[in-house]
Amino acid sequence: MHLKDHLSQTKDFLTIGEWTFEKIQSVLEQAHYLKDLQQKEIPHPYLKGKVLGMLFEKASTRTRVSFEAGMFQLGGSALYLNSNDLQLGRGETIEDTAKVLSRYVDAIMIRTFSHDMIEQFAESATVPVINGLTDLHHPTQVMADLMTIEEIKGELPSVKVAYVGDGNNMAHSLIEAASTVGMELCVATPPGYEPKEDVMNALSNDYVSVTHDPFLAVKDADVIMTDVWASMGQENLQLEREGVFTSYQVNESLCAVAKEDYIFMHCLPAHRGEEVTSDIIDGSHSVVYDQAENRLHVHKAILQYLLKVNDSKEQ
Repeated sequence: MHLKDHLSQTKDFLTIGEWTFEKIQSVLEQAHYLKDLQQKEIPHPYLKGKVLGMLFEKASTRTRVSFEAGMFQLGGSALYLNSNDLQLGRGETIEDTAKVLSRYVDAIMIRTFSHDMIEQFAESATVPVINGLTDLHHPTQVMADLMTIEEIKGELPSVKVAYVGDGNNMAHSLIEAASTVGMELCVATPPGYEPKEDVMNALSNDYVSVTHDPFLAVKDADVIMTDVWASMGQENLQLEREGVFTSYQVNESLCAVAKEDYIFMHCLPAHRGEEVTSDIIDGSHSVVYDQAENRLHVHKAILQYLLKVNDSKEQ
């Protein structure tokens, strides 16, 4: 199975909203295929000789390890670049850094705070730039989420997803994904914590709804998702948000209104006893570790797609 050559290529992957349904589905198909190769221990060095630069302004576990391991498994290599160790930390411009790094590596993954920063970086870079997370979007995580839902629940348009919590970067990327692939999504947030209006208004939201009632969102859901109440960089708001979000905890009583075979998902790290109770995240409905594993496979497929390298299955 080749990545579909007829699809128009996009240099970067900054948001899911930039990709068509066909592009998303092509990458997901490849991710499933690469996972199968990995499980069968079949070598797949499709990116032999390629180098990924990984630029971090935020701490990371899953993003760093999955991209780095993925490049090694694809026959390439990855360089960890902490922004404090680069000349960026001494005032070099984003444009200069992007242009120079483009001369050294074949692709760049950035995990940062400002989405404007990554857009500015991608505009100056001449190699593909991948958004590993910004405060506004988390597209690589949501691609892994889509892959996980497909594995367990089947075709995405037949699935109802409930997202309960802050209208943050996860909510934004889920909204874009649902609007693109035709998946029903209901987002439940406290008043004042809804997803940004410009994200909502930029999309056809026939598949997306927002409510302040978590029970309404979760009713008959196939998938329940949540995230931490205070994201990285919002630690000073933790106590304030605990008071606001208490009634949005994913617990046994909330999950009781979902479908009997619902699955629970969380992008991790999780704060047990806050946004989710231990009996849910560690229970039989939880697929959080499958979800985390799929970061590896979908990141490999994204890299292969952006670098325009097909597999050699039919050769």
